[in-house]
Amino acid sequence: MITVRPSDERGVANLGWLDSRHTFSFGHYFDPQQMGFGPLRVINEDRVRPGAGFDTHGHRDMEIISYVLEGALEHKDSIGTGSVIRPGDLQVMSAGNGIRHSEFNHSKQEPVHFLQIWVLPDREGISPRYDQKTFSEFEKRGRLRLIGSPDGREGSIVIHQDVEIFAALLDAGDAVTHAFTGGRKGWVQVVRGAGEVNGKPVRREMAWLWKARQRSRSRPAQATPSSSCSICRRNNPTGA
Repeated sequence: MITVRPSDERGVANLGWLDSRHTFSFGHYFDPQQMGFGPLRVINEDRVRPGAGFDTHGHRDMEIISYVLEGALEHKDSIGTGSVIRPGDLQVMSAGNGIRHSEFNHSKQEPVHFLQIWVLPDREGISPRYDQKTFSEFEKRGRLRLIGSPDGREGSIVIHQDVEIFAALLDAGDAVTHAFTGGRKGWVQVVRGAGEVNGKPVRREMAWLWKARQRSRSRPAQATPSSSCSICRRNNPTGA
C-alpha cells in the first residue's frame, strides 16, 4: 500500500527569519494523524535568512540529522563542535543524555535551505556525539546511495536506530529500484524536481509512504526532467 503526503498539507511556521514546513506535528502545528512514521519523528524543510538562525537550545534522546540543499549551515554545540554544513554533507547529532547547540546561516548574503530530520534512538541516555560526512554528487547520481545506517557500512554515517537513509540524484530518464524485505517500511521524500514512483506522478516536496508486511519490490522511481530524493527504510514493529 502507498499513501501520499502532499506538500501543501504540511504544517507552516513563518517567523520572518525562518520559513519552515513540517511534515509531522511539530511546535505549534499539531495533527494527531501526523505524529511521525515509526522512529522517524520530524522532517522539517527550513529556509533561514542570511545571518539568522536558531539560538542555543537543548535536546536529549534524539538523533538529529541535517541535510543541506542550498547555502551553508553553521553548527556549534556544548561538546565543542564547530562546523559548517554545505550541500552534499550529512550531519548527525546524537543528543543522548543532553546537549545544547545553535544553528545559524553561515552566510550574511545568501539564504540556507535544509532538511532537519529527527529519529528516535534505539536507546536512551547515551553520551552526546557529533558526526558529519560528505557524499559527492557523483556518488548519488543515478543511484541510491546509502548515507545513514545503524552500522556505518559502505561509508555511511552512524544512526542509533534500525533505519537506513538513502539519497539519489536522478536526471531525466534515470530510474532506481529498491527492494523492501518482509517487515520493512519506507518513506520517500522528493526534494527537487518531479518524476514517478511506482507509476505514480511525484513532484517536489511530496512524500510517498510504503507499507509492506511482505517482501515487496518497488517499480523504478523515475525522474523527469531532474530530481533528487531520499528514502528512509525502517523495521516494522508489530502493530505498526
